Amino acid sequence: MLARSDFRIFTATSGEEALTIHKREQVDLIIVDLDMSGISGDKLCSLIRNNPALKQVSVIIVCTGTASDLQRVSRCKANAHVTKPLRPMQFLEKVGQLLDVPERKSYRVLLKVTVDGEDGRESFFCSSQNISASGILIETDKVLAKGDRISCSFFLPRSEHVVASAEVMRIAPSSNGTYHYGIRYLDLDPAYRAAIEAFIASRA
Repeated sequence: MLARSDFRIFTATSGEEALTIHKREQVDLIIVDLDMSGISGDKLCSLIRNNPALKQVSVIIVCTGTASDLQRVSRCKANAHVTKPLRPMQFLEKVGQLLDVPERKSYRVLLKVTVDGEDGRESFFCSSQNISASGILIETDKVLAKGDRISCSFFLPRSEHVVASAEVMRIAPSSNGTYHYGIRYLDLDPAYRAAIEAFIASRA
């Protein structure tokens, strides 16, 4: 979900390894599970917050959302938490807020696309490269055909859940093996159109 050209991603199998990576790389964001073997997520966050050389980092803790988990998250001074099961759109919104990802450049959102075809309905998640009130440019490794009818579902950050029928109008392969598809909305609900226009205007 975080794969994009302007992110450098490190993975760790334990809190100790995450701490070692942060000491070496001075990362911008740490996403950690609350309950891990060895150093727990809240213990790792507390260690970082108490170290002047390491504390300037955002921390998201993944937890169950129970009262006891939320108390632990609050005590360790994490910036945010996300609950299991992870909801991709809400997760990416929190990441974008903490990293100050410049949404105004491309108005990116994560969306779920459902394709109606001869073999039935297939759904997959993909990211948008741009969004407007008339359509959306998406990037995915899924193969679609010009003229395919699809259903798009996405959340505008801190705003509306948009569901729209659409049609694939343009196809362009990219250098990384994925495809860019120009999607045109079909009979977009006026309320959704207004929400999209307000979202774009707020980032103009």
